[in-house]
Amino acid sequence: MSVRRVAVVTGTRAEFGLLTPVMRAIASHDGRELRGVACGMHMVGPLPTIAEVERLFPVDATVQMQVEGMVGRADDARALGRGVVGCADAYERLEVDVVVVLGDRIEAMAAATAGSVMGLPVAHLHGGDVAEGVADEAMRHAITKLAHLHLPATEQSAQRIERMGEPRWRIERVGSPAADVVRGAQILDDDAWRGVGSPEAVGLHHPCGLGEEEEIGWARAIATGVGGMRTLWLAPNHDPGRAGVLREREGSGAVLVDHLPSAAFTGMLKRLAREGGVLVGNSSCALIEGAIIGLGCVDVGPRQSGRERWSNVEHVARAEADAVREAVTRARAYEAETAAHPYGDGCTGERVASALAVAEFSDPRWLRKRNAY
Repeated sequence: MSVRRVAVVTGTRAEFGLLTPVMRAIASHDGRELRGVACGMHMVGPLPTIAEVERLFPVDATVQMQVEGMVGRADDARALGRGVVGCADAYERLEVDVVVVLGDRIEAMAAATAGSVMGLPVAHLHGGDVAEGVADEAMRHAITKLAHLHLPATEQSAQRIERMGEPRWRIERVGSPAADVVRGAQILDDDAWRGVGSPEAVGLHHPCGLGEEEEIGWARAIATGVGGMRTLWLAPNHDPGRAGVLREREGSGAVLVDHLPSAAFTGMLKRLAREGGVLVGNSSCALIEGAIIGLGCVDVGPRQSGRERWSNVEHVARAEADAVREAVTRARAYEAETAAHPYGDGCTGERVASALAVAEFSDPRWLRKRNAY
């Protein structure tokens, strides 16, 4: 392949923030042509985030998956099917040579499935991680078995991929692109900080496949646990249980923001760390970006169960306001100078672009998947 047309598929605001340095590195790499494919949650919600993608990169194809207001598990299954069909059509039209995906959601699953079945090499970032999510654990490892080039963030994740039967020559630890994002983000200035309410706490809590009553119980415990603090809530993902979580947020009297662009969000977390604030919820950014920044965080509930966690994170296993309140107090006492993390040095984007350049995908062994045991 003299020129590799690399399709990077993005389906969510959070994953797009992580993919941004990867897409920039691919676009600037000699002999590579970036093909941007946007799908999934970028096209739903009161403020569709497709505009943010288009502002930074050409979007060569869009794939409609979710339908506004339809967020059940069966709806997700149907969205997955639409994603497979849409991605296959996009890859064929764009004459794609390689597909790049990140993470564990249905958008990445659809993109990887279409590429693998079509006989295209699939490169997977953040494989080998462990996190329950809604159905994330199963989908992340299913994507690993569909993928041909594994680009894990940590050595633990690389080892898990190898134990799943993937040969070591397919695995290259590159770090997390979150480290690139953190390195490049500017801390919020005073005006922007006041614009988001100068929060003492930021809440980012997504539904995670529990029953509605249990989802609401967690949302209520968090809201009560941070009660009395200036709190900025970010809207949850469009996943089953979203409506109940949103109702709790809208009735809390705190500032609620549907979306912040990646650079502003990371800059806000940097400022929050400087001001001695805390991030509360169940987003992976507490365990990854929070560890890199040195921000004290409170992780609640089972969504991130099993994921590597560092000294910046306090975990709450019970949906009780007192437990949240106590964890917030401990997290705010976290001293950033003790920070340690395994997510790399902020050069992941370049490592991914180089790995794609070096891999000889024309060699038949790349597409012939076989367990190493």
